[in-house]
Amino acid sequence: MGRRTVVAVGLSVLALVSACSSDTESGSTEGSVTVTHAYGETVVPADPQRVVSVGLTEQDTLLALGVVPVGVTEWYGEQPDATWPWAHDLLGDARPEVLTQDDGIQFEKVTALEPDLIIGTNAGMTQDDYTRLSAIAPTIAHSDVDSPYFEPWDQQTRTIGAALGKPDEAEALVENVRTRYREAAEAHPEFAGKKAVLLQNAIYDGNAIAYQDGLSTDFLTSLGFEIPSELDAFVQEEDAQAYIPLENLSVLDTADVLLWATESPEDRATLEADPVYSSLQEVRENRLVFTDAITAGAIYFTSPLSLPYLLDSLVPAFESTLAGAGAATTTAPA
Repeated sequence: MGRRTVVAVGLSVLALVSACSSDTESGSTEGSVTVTHAYGETVVPADPQRVVSVGLTEQDTLLALGVVPVGVTEWYGEQPDATWPWAHDLLGDARPEVLTQDDGIQFEKVTALEPDLIIGTNAGMTQDDYTRLSAIAPTIAHSDVDSPYFEPWDQQTRTIGAALGKPDEAEALVENVRTRYREAAEAHPEFAGKKAVLLQNAIYDGNAIAYQDGLSTDFLTSLGFEIPSELDAFVQEEDAQAYIPLENLSVLDTADVLLWATESPEDRATLEADPVYSSLQEVRENRLVFTDAITAGAIYFTSPLSLPYLLDSLVPAFESTLAGAGAATTTAPA
């Protein structure tokens, strides 16, 4: 499944801060846990050893909780082992089987991996998918029936932590990320109240695609930024992105800084060749941040591993641009 397709479906429900948590309880079997999700309850035996991630980003949370999956799913980016730089070191010498969702969940390959737990909190899992996967091994789906993709990252972390028998570790992981963002905001009071707009990497079909105030931009608001409400007029359905036609692109002039999730120098060059883009006040005044490909990936992944990585990349760029040093391009942290 392509990144833009999934982004259009569910990126707007990404979260940095959510009060939600999974319903879990001790199971009747000693050491097991029962996890409640969109399709019912799953009893997970204690200490699963062969965990398969059939969703797009769950490998990050598994690795952050000390579990190396035997199978992971490629979303986009073609990273080694479908695992991005912020998480890859945690694989150690392991080389998990890489699955895809190009034609849906690969049930036969999942079966061949002989899992004792299947994680699909960000898999777009249907009831039929869940039934088929549950016949292979205990399966954990998304918690909210309306969020088959990209439930809040902290909710997913708690769900996965509960399934692994590591609820305390999961809670500590969530709190660590929140603390880092809170400390970054406190260290940069100049971000407070500034208006920022996150946009995709290019003009698509005559539209700039921006993200309205909501869960998809919580990483910005957690740093103190505000999202211009003027974007809302270009949102055609709830929880969707704002599709801004070129003739209305001046609405972006309400922002203090534009964050373009570019993935290559060519993306930036293409934008700069557009005369309408070049007419924007932020462009004329160089109040711009462009991302490298890895930082863009971290924005889209929004996991307990990518979010701290994102801080290290974005904060210096925002600091520089808002100090008047001109447009900044992020550099992926080493």
